[in-house]
Amino acid sequence: MENNSVVNALEASERSFEQAPRNVEEGLDVEEAELVQLRRACRLLAAASRLLDDGYYTVVIESSFVAIERTIQFRLIHDGAMEASEVISSHRRLYKRGAEVGLYDDAFGERLAELWNQNRTKTYYRLGIATEAQAEAMHELATEMHRDLVDGSRVRHECLC
Repeated sequence: MENNSVVNALEASERSFEQAPRNVEEGLDVEEAELVQLRRACRLLAAASRLLDDGYYTVVIESSFVAIERTIQFRLIHDGAMEASEVISSHRRLYKRGAEVGLYDDAFGERLAELWNQNRTKTYYRLGIATEAQAEAMHELATEMHRDLVDGSRVRHECLC
């Protein structure tokens, strides 16, 4: 890269991740991996709500999918169905794992996976243009799934929503 401003910004970013944590995001400084996932989902939902009001529909859709996945991951860890160190990089596999442990039935898990497969990629990579209706529907789905899965846990008082 010949642009020194970009190189300097890259170096500053690299250094920022090497430094001891200071001024960490409030609410996410918890020890338990399950609570980190739970609270990340809470933050994603809050951010999506604000961005929905501003008309950033693509980001709302992306944030809603990620909030759903963080919430499923929270319950998998919380219920002992997943180790905190385990990484499920496949979206379809994560949705399937949720169904396997009874967070929802197989048909619902498959519908989530198809929703992600058919629509998230298309919207995110601008193969299609996100609409307000899509963003509102995805935010509602993410919010309801989050509420349902958190209410079924023993730590719903830890939710930041």
